[in-house]
Amino acid sequence: MAIAKTIEVITSSTQGMEAAVRDGIAKVGETIDNIEGAWVKDTKVVVRDGSVAEWRVTMVVTFIVN
Repeated sequence: MAIAKTIEVITSSTQGMEAAVRDGIAKVGETIDNIEGAWVKDTKVVVRDGSVAEWRVTMVVTFIVN
């Protein structure tokens, strides 16, 4: 039997949404093992001087508990 747990994280990147997700998963992976997947729950952009300056995503990350 496997038990999964979820955590919610907010991450950002100036390079785009995909980079924000990738960097967020990598950071979570520094302290949590057995990551199975993530659900991008929300997306937001920060606008400065009329241009997109930063992407922010809220993710629910799922991992298997040992």
